[in-house]
Amino acid sequence: MNTSRRCFRYVGPADLSAAARAEGAAVGIRTGSDLAAWLAVRTEEELREPFTFVIGLDGMLRLAPRRSEHVACAGGEPVLSAGEIAFARRAGEWAVAEISNQSTGYCPDVASWPAVADALDLLGLRHPEVFTHEVVFRRCPRCQEHNIVREEHFVCVFCDADLPAGWNIDQVTDPEPS
Repeated sequence: MNTSRRCFRYVGPADLSAAARAEGAAVGIRTGSDLAAWLAVRTEEELREPFTFVIGLDGMLRLAPRRSEHVACAGGEPVLSAGEIAFARRAGEWAVAEISNQSTGYCPDVASWPAVADALDLLGLRHPEVFTHEVVFRRCPRCQEHNIVREEHFVCVFCDADLPAGWNIDQVTDPEPS
């Protein structure tokens, strides 16, 4: 693990975390052959949608079916990144077609991309240079709610407070007075 990288702990509902950990749906992908074998048993319907992924602290890609919780995919552990990933066959090989950091359980920063790229490179998997869909997460300093920033509008959808420019989801502070 590259210790200079930020790790993200689960920040979603505790009850969801406890229930999701029992799922055990994730598969660690250590090689390109592991990925090919895992994808070979997916249905056409499954292959049309993205899968849930996390990058563990060990740098390994872990995959689960789409509607799996990221916290289950990670075994409840912190991650280097999390999101959704779709694959396509290109020149007879699997490649990443789309990838995002969409995970409301971990709310990873878009700056987590290098950990994802490293994991995909270790598998010899062709992939985009960045997330194809970047999700910007921020915690409101006033009400402490998690927000998804859309169109660079850094205002809390719950209380209209300004949101910080930098990622702050895991930095819990006392709420600002209303």
